[in-house]
Amino acid sequence: MLQNTFLHIPGIGVKTEQRLWETGIIRWDLCEAISGSGFSTKKMETMAECLRESKHQMVSLNANYFADRLPASHHWRFFPEFRDVTVYLDIETTGLSIYGETITTIALYDGKAIFHYVNDRNLDDFPENIQRYKVIVTYNGKHFDVPFIEKTFGIKLKQAHIDLRYILAGLGYKGGLKSCENQLGFYRGDLADIDGFFAVLLWLDYRNNGNEKALETLLAYNIQDVLSLESLMVTAYNIKIKDTPFYSDLLSDPDLMNSPFRADMETVKRIRSRQNHFRFF
Repeated sequence: MLQNTFLHIPGIGVKTEQRLWETGIIRWDLCEAISGSGFSTKKMETMAECLRESKHQMVSLNANYFADRLPASHHWRFFPEFRDVTVYLDIETTGLSIYGETITTIALYDGKAIFHYVNDRNLDDFPENIQRYKVIVTYNGKHFDVPFIEKTFGIKLKQAHIDLRYILAGLGYKGGLKSCENQLGFYRGDLADIDGFFAVLLWLDYRNNGNEKALETLLAYNIQDVLSLESLMVTAYNIKIKDTPFYSDLLSDPDLMNSPFRADMETVKRIRSRQNHFRFF
């Protein structure tokens, strides 16, 4: 879809892009080949120059070039071209505020491997490892995960960022990540009833009682989030592209990896029985 996109060119909006498509200019390489579009020669020359630069930036894997020039609601368009350098990211914390709270675990998934980071174990490895990627995909990460990470580590995540919260909301799917999953027909099995608040209780059980099963359950939940992000990204992309002339270019469903962790249901039941005694939020 990226090479069918003209929205990143200054002065071109959705209606102008639609007009280009209708005149046969449906790909970057057709900009100079098709005449009679109704645009001035100067305008077409400017477009051609911008598209030559676009090709260079795409080959150079500079996703930020397109993220900076496309409206956020259209960031889904560059996903396939940068999929091999994309990572799905999610964090768990001790609370919902970036002030006075800490990161407990971080999960990364790049479609080929799963990585996890745990506070007081290997969390400090995260800043170096995240630099492998050009694109980050999150759910509500622009307001939570990324600011929390940047404050915790004193770094700036410079990758292009696709936040699925806004793309899915534009499609009518609102609420939290699990709510969107449910609306789109995804099911988490044993993790279905675990949420962010319960993730805090799992961490407390691990830290206060040394319960490794609680940590494993927390990591299973955290990693399921990033696995779900790939499925939701592909689903959102396919829904979006169906509203364009390029609806035949659908992405196949991802072949997700299996998480190395499983929820310990005895731990879940024990914490669940005591959950009403906790009041953190």
